[in-house]
Amino acid sequence: MGSVRWAFRCGSWTPSRSDWLFAARCIQREEKDRIGQFVFAKDAKSAMVGRLLLRRFVCEKMGIPWSEIKLERSPRGKPYLADTLKDRSDSEPETSAWSFNLSHQGDYAVLAAEQGMQVGVDIMKTTMPGSSSVPEFFRIMTRQFTAYEWSVIQSAGSEHEQLAAFYRHWALKESFIKAIGTGLGFNLQRVEFHLTSESLTQGRALRRTKMHLDEEEEEDWIFEENLLDADHHVAVALGPADQLGSPRYFHTLIGVHLCVFAHLFLLPPHSRCCCSVILSPRPLL
Repeated sequence: MGSVRWAFRCGSWTPSRSDWLFAARCIQREEKDRIGQFVFAKDAKSAMVGRLLLRRFVCEKMGIPWSEIKLERSPRGKPYLADTLKDRSDSEPETSAWSFNLSHQGDYAVLAAEQGMQVGVDIMKTTMPGSSSVPEFFRIMTRQFTAYEWSVIQSAGSEHEQLAAFYRHWALKESFIKAIGTGLGFNLQRVEFHLTSESLTQGRALRRTKMHLDEEEEEDWIFEENLLDADHHVAVALGPADQLGSPRYFHTLIGVHLCVFAHLFLLPPHSRCCCSVILSPRPLL
């Protein structure tokens, strides 16, 4: 079964005006309009990177030409391939088996995809609350976690360590919500996470955290956890699954920028080899 874990450090891309205009031409108009609604340039850039990551995935892993990719969103906002690609997916059964999800926050945009499984991904950066103390921030967020989860968070150590535990739990919950596609109406206290005692380290994915749904352990759901760096935690929800491979850590994509990949797939096939190294993945250690 296929599996993809990609991360892109958005700060490594400093597009010129022509770069940005080219990127905008690589995505659908409704995507461009959605990105244009962001107030801050950093958020718009992260969203653009996410759309380009998704199109690279569809093109490279699903074999659909960049110019034929048509993405739509579910009523809950989850992206999916439009029905206009139904004929192609019928002739290539593996294509329709992929599930994919995006997240961007802090300094990164991430994509997770899997064949034969539901997928949700969320990334959180550990940061101090902007306008309140840590205890006050936790008080405001009280209803988002169970009593057991709060006991784990508040016993983590220093305030920074408590925040790291908070955002770790938050990413896990968000990854599950995004995988099932229910949106903000879901009561987060219905899900409770029991973390592995094993420490998270960069360059290594953990898959031992367990989820309880309505006080019952969910054995059909698997949760991967990654540290991209000391401050960025990624959670990937996977389920249900008939077959499960080994845990996957995230690869960072290197190169000038993702638009090169779009340009590459608009070239004739015989012209592509000269650019293939530009966005080759490598582990982020």
